[in-house]
Amino acid sequence: MNPLPPGLTVTADGPVRTVLIDRPDALNAVNADLHRALAEVWRHLAADTAARVVVLTGAGRTFSAGGDLDWITSFLDDPVARDESIREGAQIIEEMLRFPLPVIAAVNGAAVGLGASIAVLCDVVLMSERAYLADPHVAVGLVAGDGGAAFWPLLTPILRTREYLYTGDRIDAATAVDVGLASRVVAPDQLLTEALALAHRIAAQPPEAVRGTKRVVNMYLSQALAGPMQAGFAAEIVSMQTTEHRDRLLALRRSAR
Repeated sequence: MNPLPPGLTVTADGPVRTVLIDRPDALNAVNADLHRALAEVWRHLAADTAARVVVLTGAGRTFSAGGDLDWITSFLDDPVARDESIREGAQIIEEMLRFPLPVIAAVNGAAVGLGASIAVLCDVVLMSERAYLADPHVAVGLVAGDGGAAFWPLLTPILRTREYLYTGDRIDAATAVDVGLASRVVAPDQLLTEALALAHRIAAQPPEAVRGTKRVVNMYLSQALAGPMQAGFAAEIVSMQTTEHRDRLLALRRSAR
């Protein structure tokens, strides 16, 4: 199997595989290479017959700051790259939903946009006390079609999270647990230790029983997401072509420099 594009590092500890989002100097923002790696890594791991559980975390002080602004800005004048990113985004979600092994997110810092989406798609979400989730799609003029608008209603009371979707405000770790977007809060210096301990505990369970249980649970998610995801991606593509999105994205990019 071909090596993964840069941006992800996979390490082995017995039956546990740790996937590290590894662009710390860029706050683990997702560029073209990392986006492709996130789409491809799940098949690599599924083909690893010795793997039983996966831990997903970020290098440095963030989990992932979401889409890399330079990469996203390039879509304004490159519809081919824009449409490819949407196709690849759907692939990330589909691959995570069909991935046979349990995945534990160790959310060590900010998980924004796509970072929040891949975190809440994991089977167990452990969050550092210093971490937070945020979905800022609307704040930059986009429909949250591949983000919270599709996933959060399956996991949370809708009235508890609409406000965060409409504003892009941060959801701190304790609130994330309270509304159902995370499993539990962990002290920052214990996060990875607890994630790995849980991973090894699950890895010691009968593997076919674990896989079968995950498969049944994810059937509910896949069926419920089918309609919203299709509608969400279509609406997001339309919003990508609006003046409001262009203006807000360019302003955000200027302010970040």
